[in-house]
Amino acid sequence: MQASVSIGDPHIASDSSNRLSILFSIYDALVELDAAGEFSPSLAESWEVTEDGRSWTFHLREGVVFHNGQRLTASDVVATLGRVLDPAIGGAFGTQGVYISYLGTAEISALDDSTVRIVTEDPMADLLDLLVAMPIGPAGELDKLPGGYVGSGPYEVREQSDGRLVLTAHDQFWGKAPDYQEITWMAEGDTDKRVEAVLTGEADIAAGIGIQGRERIEEDGSAVVREWDSGLAIIFMINALEGPGEDRRVRQALNYALDVEEIIAEIKSGAAKRLNGYLTPHHFGYNPGTPTYPHDPVKARSLLAEAGYPDGLSLVFDIPSAMPDEAPELARLMAEQYERVGISLKIVEHQDRAAYSEMVRAKSINDAAAFDSSPRSTYRVLREKLHSGLRGPWWEGYQNDEVNALIERAEATISDPERQAIYRRIYTIIRDDAPWIFLYSPTRYWGVSPTMADWRPRADGLLIFS
Repeated sequence: MQASVSIGDPHIASDSSNRLSILFSIYDALVELDAAGEFSPSLAESWEVTEDGRSWTFHLREGVVFHNGQRLTASDVVATLGRVLDPAIGGAFGTQGVYISYLGTAEISALDDSTVRIVTEDPMADLLDLLVAMPIGPAGELDKLPGGYVGSGPYEVREQSDGRLVLTAHDQFWGKAPDYQEITWMAEGDTDKRVEAVLTGEADIAAGIGIQGRERIEEDGSAVVREWDSGLAIIFMINALEGPGEDRRVRQALNYALDVEEIIAEIKSGAAKRLNGYLTPHHFGYNPGTPTYPHDPVKARSLLAEAGYPDGLSLVFDIPSAMPDEAPELARLMAEQYERVGISLKIVEHQDRAAYSEMVRAKSINDAAAFDSSPRSTYRVLREKLHSGLRGPWWEGYQNDEVNALIERAEATISDPERQAIYRRIYTIIRDDAPWIFLYSPTRYWGVSPTMADWRPRADGLLIFS
């Protein structure tokens, strides 16, 4: 059981774990993430990239059979990636056009039935970050999407409705036989009911049960809880285009003024980890040596005075009513803490989450806006949110020429250790420049019945049983 079983269009950019868990039970991509979160062969059993980072050649696995009985060929990959890049596909919560911005000018071709080549206009050392999220289907079935889901994954769709999805094992799956013959996914929006379903044996796994659900299950004792420190970053994007947020000292003060440990204790009941920058430990290039902002009200006041606000200042923050769901309560506590250093905070709450995303994308926020930064790809986060030359969909005015140059250098650096070193340098610079208010990464919980007691969440937090 989880909040939703809607798949929608498989080729829109979305980081919803509910959706992706189902999607990648049905489909495969050219590459996948293994149990440790590293890139691993999937439909492509091997690949090469040229030293300039522009030309990638993928060698497809032999004997892959789609759910409709057709065999995978390079033409299926080319057709699918063409659909991914079709502007008509759209996006969710402002993500339309994201993939096109990366691969819209790329040459994607089939060299023969088992070889695909992707040549990008600019170096793209992190291309796999994108391909891992692009499910491949048979060319002849693509016009049935969304709705007719035919992949090559371990499970195929047997039954589908708004609240229920039944998947059965694909008997010609190219990999190890699926662990279970059938999986039923049930949609239940009420967290308490999901917890109850595990306790009564109605469900084997309940996703997204929260800290209260964890406490209830542990108190009951008839089921177990699994937890995972997520790759989600709960932050506020600061408006650095205009207003007080243009000044680095103000942005730093907004971080120094907050007692994030108190926020985590009160808002998340301790179920979160502090951020020391714009990424989590799951991200490539995360720098564990970068310090968090200490709670230092004296430093915050001093920085505000240096920036020309010795008597404090008034700010307006935007928040959504959901995603993150705790945003209203979070903003209330932040306002209380900011008041202690002379910052008066007005909160504007937005009920329409999709419209809120579009407002952020249009760079029409007030002084800061709450956001849940979800891409697992460091490359995407940097290009879409922090590179001032690109002014991506979620960029809010931050400018640093050194960061731009380092991002572009990383794009042309094929060596993973060398690219990681560049990303770690960027990480520390951005922490110090503070374009965001760095808060926390929430812990996720699942309720698990005794029959599934050996189950553990994957490194990416997805429910994929193969």
